[in-house]
Amino acid sequence: MKQSVSCRALLAVPALVLALAGTGKPVEAAEPIRIGAILSTTGPGAGAGIPQRNGLQLAVKLVNEKGGIDGRPVQLVMEDDGSSPDVAVTKANNLIFSQKVQAIIGPTLTASTLAVGGVADPAKIPVMAFTGLGVPMEKTRRCVFHMLPSQDLNARALLEVATKALGAKKLGVLHDSAYGNIVMTKIREVSPDYPVEIVAVEKWEVGATDATTQAAKVKAAAPDAIAVIGNSATPFRNARQIRLTAPLLSALGTATYEYVKAMGDAADNIVFAEFLVAEDPLPSQTAFVDAFRKEYGVLPKTMEASAWDAFNAVAAGLAKVGPEAQPGALCEAIRGPFDGAMARFDFSQEDMTGLMLKSYVFSKLDKGKFVRLPFKAGS
Repeated sequence: MKQSVSCRALLAVPALVLALAGTGKPVEAAEPIRIGAILSTTGPGAGAGIPQRNGLQLAVKLVNEKGGIDGRPVQLVMEDDGSSPDVAVTKANNLIFSQKVQAIIGPTLTASTLAVGGVADPAKIPVMAFTGLGVPMEKTRRCVFHMLPSQDLNARALLEVATKALGAKKLGVLHDSAYGNIVMTKIREVSPDYPVEIVAVEKWEVGATDATTQAAKVKAAAPDAIAVIGNSATPFRNARQIRLTAPLLSALGTATYEYVKAMGDAADNIVFAEFLVAEDPLPSQTAFVDAFRKEYGVLPKTMEASAWDAFNAVAAGLAKVGPEAQPGALCEAIRGPFDGAMARFDFSQEDMTGLMLKSYVFSKLDKGKFVRLPFKAGS
């Protein structure tokens, strides 16, 4: 990575520039637009939070290189919540009431999104969360937008690929106690729509360093495939350590190179329901992939693309209403269609994303490398 960022990174042009034409006196630059970010760059969620940080930093850099927004540079105030919702709330209060940011990019994790939304939504500050719509409460929040699909959609995407692509009749599930727990609830709700029996469900606690016991219980049920849902490489390693040979499925939370690296030898024969396979991008994704590879020397994944899209959606909204708009105006400006690198969004839809089953792409890990599958969900 070409630049490192501390817990609070201020990416902006300096407040003063020397203008030697005429008087030779310093001339104040345009007041920067302050955008906050709350990401899990440490703790269990770092496998997603670090890629999100990289995509966000690149988006801000390129916008500033083109002159900023409405002639004003963007100043990014970056915060790490340590994968803790309590810390996320503290950071949100600081960003909104002390730093006076126009919007917040993040959080990374579901619990943090719920917590931050409770602060930001009443203040009419847009939140571009890297989670999908989950609990019913979130539908009442008009300024919290979601960059990833609803958990209902995640559940359906997993069942689509399990039953239609893999032909699974018996499905086991390993899930964590946060994000995975919500997806599992949705799997139970929508599974009657699919020709599959859920034969075993086991949960591990967020942050756990071992899920071998849970994996062994799922293995004993002899499923045709196993869905592993959560932000951790641990259960994938444990599943292979006990010689569980059934195909593993995953929602997009672990479809990052950071998690793949942490999986080690287990990073094989895992199918992901995601949105970007940079080794074989869709035409609408090529420009982003090329820019990211030029900047960092590596390929991006869905998390990087979602962060790029989150910032650019905010930037598009600010270009419409201006940075001096009244509270809530930016939320209204964001609420509509947006063509992103990850997918096409419509933030006016009930799930605050507009993503559909056909928005997904599917990949399979082949010895640690992502290969895009021809399978199309919803067909």
